[in-house]
Amino acid sequence: MFYELATMTLPFGTAAQAANQVQAFSTAAEAGGELLACWFTDIGALNQMLVLRGFDDLAALQAERSRTQKSADPFGCGGLFQSLEMHSYEGFGWMPPARPTAASGISGPVYEIRTYGIKPGGVQATIDLWQQYLPAREKISPCVLAMVALDGPLRFTNIWAYSTLDARSQGRADAVAQGIWPPKGGPANLTTNMLSTIALPTAVSPMK
Repeated sequence: MFYELATMTLPFGTAAQAANQVQAFSTAAEAGGELLACWFTDIGALNQMLVLRGFDDLAALQAERSRTQKSADPFGCGGLFQSLEMHSYEGFGWMPPARPTAASGISGPVYEIRTYGIKPGGVQATIDLWQQYLPAREKISPCVLAMVALDGPLRFTNIWAYSTLDARSQGRADAVAQGIWPPKGGPANLTTNMLSTIALPTAVSPMK
């Protein structure tokens, strides 16, 4: 599976309006892919809307990217957002596709989006280590998605769902205490360029 993670920086107080327009743009008859999530940041860089869309193949992602780029009103928010970034990703091949809450049973409402820089030669090693260690980690809390960037700096993004912020803190502490996370040897493949964002689903988000 392939994914696009778009980030819009919005004027204060416009999140609800923007979310409705994102939904309309992403579910229009001419739209490609599937709207998976529409979050608004709560901790991290504020006033940002994160839009996750999924695609069956790279050609479908590129076609929808072209439609968005050529639109005079991308995401229905061309006259609203202050900045827009769109990044393409390929999901870890062994992971099931990310699905909306109704299909996957995975819910938040607290979502953590973590991005780590990867050292040269570290991509496949990271994918393999996650395949080995993630099943034990997911007994504590579910990983929505892990994916490698296809553009920009070498990096991967992983998304986690928690019921509360306290559950996030406790889950991460438990995983470290049990010695099951992070994957042993995994940090050696990463750079110190790391970013974590806490975001909450908007009313239109298929991931709740």
